[in-house]
Amino acid sequence: MPPARRTTRSYDPIRVRNALVAQVETVRNAAHQLTPEQLGAQTGLAGWDVHRLLVHIAGQIDALPRLLAEPAPAAQRAEVGLTDWISSTGPIADELDRRTRDQAAARTDAREAIDEAVAELDPVLETAVREDVLLPHRFGAMRALDFTVTRLVELIAHCDDLARATRHPLTLDRYALATTVRVLADALAVRAPGASVEVRVPPFAVVQCVLGPRHTRGTPPNTVETDPLTWLRLATGRVDWKRAVAAGAVTASGNRADLTEHLPVMH
Repeated sequence: MPPARRTTRSYDPIRVRNALVAQVETVRNAAHQLTPEQLGAQTGLAGWDVHRLLVHIAGQIDALPRLLAEPAPAAQRAEVGLTDWISSTGPIADELDRRTRDQAAARTDAREAIDEAVAELDPVLETAVREDVLLPHRFGAMRALDFTVTRLVELIAHCDDLARATRHPLTLDRYALATTVRVLADALAVRAPGASVEVRVPPFAVVQCVLGPRHTRGTPPNTVETDPLTWLRLATGRVDWKRAVAAGAVTASGNRADLTEHLPVMH
């Protein structure tokens, strides 16, 4: 496998660790406040109720200590980067759906699953953000720090799912949200390489993408701008591009500024 595709963007290990702790604590507290009616509420994810979503979140948290407990990969350097991970989620989406359904069926209390995952995570937090530790990801060796960043992406996306399903707002850690926005924006730039469209998600990210004429000065002729939550939902397929534009949640100018064919970047 070729070396992992890397962007020039870097993530601070201490801030990643603190953001992970904060978001995990948020989801655990939220889970324990849910009523039986809320646990049975349907989410925006096809066929998933809140119970099933919480079991999936527990699995996403537990994936980190689980991989850290496995033998180190034979590779000497990372083979999978953040954009590789983003693109790998689509092909295994059906498998993850089946696994989540099976695990949820076997669990009577999803909140216990969250508690157990958090207990497993706490002892490995320092190792989880090391850049010199490689984890045996299913698609190739991955830096521990990079995989921990993917946990922020999962938690932010699913905390938003949980908030919308239960109609109860959840705090999204600022650094975790910023990181998620940037990871997904960088994935778009890899998926649709070029420099004819500038995508702005203030205050967290600006990327250029899509083949076509490159602007050299001033405001580019093709621009897209949206807020962090709308970008999260667009990039993960929670919101349709045309509906977001029609609702005024996205402003797009220029004949190349329609990103329909490039979204979502993560499934």
